[in-house]
Amino acid sequence: MKVIPIKAQAGITGFESPAAEYKELGLSLDQLLVNHPNATFIGLASGDSMQGVGIFDGDLLLVDRAVSPQQNDVIVANFNNEFVCKLLDLQNRVLRSASTLYAPVKISECDQFQLEGVVTGSIRMHRKNSGLTRCMR
Repeated sequence: MKVIPIKAQAGITGFESPAAEYKELGLSLDQLLVNHPNATFIGLASGDSMQGVGIFDGDLLLVDRAVSPQQNDVIVANFNNEFVCKLLDLQNRVLRSASTLYAPVKISECDQFQLEGVVTGSIRMHRKNSGLTRCMR
């Protein structure tokens, strides 16, 4: 994989052609984004409750099962038979959204809670990917 060793501006201000500056990264995208290949899966974000941390509906979530959760990590869990992506408040045993529109949810003894993994990254797709769409059915 080749990378452009400059930061691309979000605004259009113009810069020299980066083509001459490509350099070999020496890593695949998998190697760059996934630390534990055998413990990582990709999920698909749904809804708007995590937009406050930059996760939008349709984003791909890199979920690592080998990472120990820390306070306020973004996690994917099975909560009462529903997969959720939330901020994990370990100290108070609460699942929080990154939006004030959604109330925090206390994890009680009666709830079924299974941590599936820590979200270590997310990828926003700017075009529909038919292969991904077929895979997620």
